[in-house]
Amino acid sequence: MADSGSFTMPITITAFARSPDRGRGLARDMGVRWALEEVGQPYGVRLLSFGQLKEAQHRALHPFGQIPTYEEGDLALFESGAIIFHIAQRHVGLLPEDEGARARAINWMFAALSTVEPPIIHREMAMLTERDKPWHSERLEMLDDQVHGRLDALSQRLADVAWLDGSFSAGDLLMINVLRRLTTSGLLTDYPTLSAYIARGEERPAFQRAFADQLAIFNQAS
Repeated sequence: MADSGSFTMPITITAFARSPDRGRGLARDMGVRWALEEVGQPYGVRLLSFGQLKEAQHRALHPFGQIPTYEEGDLALFESGAIIFHIAQRHVGLLPEDEGARARAINWMFAALSTVEPPIIHREMAMLTERDKPWHSERLEMLDDQVHGRLDALSQRLADVAWLDGSFSAGDLLMINVLRRLTTSGLLTDYPTLSAYIARGEERPAFQRAFADQLAIFNQAS
C-alpha cells in the first residue's frame, strides 16, 4: 500500500533513498511498513538522501537525523518501535483485545527492542568497524555468546508454539524484524525453531507487500 510518489496520503513515513542494506529489508522503515500493511492502512513514503537526513527540516521530525519518521495530520513521531506501538494501539490487528494478552504482547515488543536486539546490533557494529583491531576475535566471541544466550531462551519459548503468545501480534512483528538481522550471520544454524519462526513471519502477505515496496526502492536506486 506504499505510494512513494504521493504526499496526499493520510500517513507519510520516511525511508532511505539509497538503503545501505542492499535490498535485504533491514532498514528501520521495514517494520513500520509491515505494521501498516498488517492493519490495512495506506501510507505515503518520502525518500531521503543521507545528506537530507541531517538537514534542519528532517531534524525537526527526527532529532537524531535518522529514519523512519511518521506523520499523520499534526502528529509526528520518530523511533520505529514507538511508531509501531502507535499503529498497533490505533488500529485493529496487532494487539489482542483481551487486556492481559494485550499487556503481554506489549511486553514482547519491549523485549525485542531492549533485550534481544542490543547484542545483535553490537555484534553487527563489531563486524563492520573492528575487524582490524587486535582484540576483535576475543570481542566477537564474547558478543556471539551474548547473542546465543538470547537465542537459547527465545528458542525455548517458541519450542511448541507458532507465535510468542497465542496469535500473531506486534511483539512477533518486532521480534522477527530483529531476528532477520541474523539470517546471514550463521548464528541461526543451531536454531531451527527460530528459523521457522522467521519464515512464518516472512510468509505473511503483509510482510511480503512491505518487503516488495522497500525492495522496489532499492532496485530503482541501483
